[in-house]
Amino acid sequence: MATSADNPPFKRSAATWFGLFLSLFGMLLVRRLVLSFWSATSMPAVLAREAGMWLVAAAILFIVRCEGLPLRSIGLGAARWWRSIWWGLVTAVICLLVAGVLVTLTGYNGGENGKTLDRLPLWLLSLIVTRAGVVEEICYRGYAMERLQALGLPGWLAAAVPLVIFGVGHWTGGWANILIALVLGGILALFYLWRRDLVSNMVGHFLVDFVANILPKLFS
Repeated sequence: MATSADNPPFKRSAATWFGLFLSLFGMLLVRRLVLSFWSATSMPAVLAREAGMWLVAAAILFIVRCEGLPLRSIGLGAARWWRSIWWGLVTAVICLLVAGVLVTLTGYNGGENGKTLDRLPLWLLSLIVTRAGVVEEICYRGYAMERLQALGLPGWLAAAVPLVIFGVGHWTGGWANILIALVLGGILALFYLWRRDLVSNMVGHFLVDFVANILPKLFS
């Protein structure tokens, strides 16, 4: 597992401030921009949104290099691959158990957003699930949490700021979806604070969305 001692000294720069803005609000801006051109349920809107969010992640990785820091500084390459997969499985199991309780208590059934996802072909839904696991972890856990801490925020606050934005960003699924996103996002944030292994977070996040969205289609 990588530690802060493994990374070059952090220096504040304009690139870091832009990277923080992009990590916290880039995905939301992409969604809003796409909706200004297409209906949310149309195929062009879904494809444009997904492409735009991947571009946000690519821009953040480029910013890390502009900062003169390794990708390890946002938790990539921080552990051996088999450890990342193992802890990703552990994270996924915990998140799925908690999600099951929350879904039962709230009666959440996916809302309008879930109905939209159900209408998508399996290949596209698989790409969305993969993007969610990779891009959202780069934005809200790896980059945002690391840089907010580097700028002087305590760990809990560096986790809370992106978590709130992450949770509210699920408003299209209603209040129950926001609650579930906040709780599961909180678990992912805690695991990242503990392990500093972004790949394990990506694996866990992907598996949760895979079980919730892909498995029902495969067995329906």
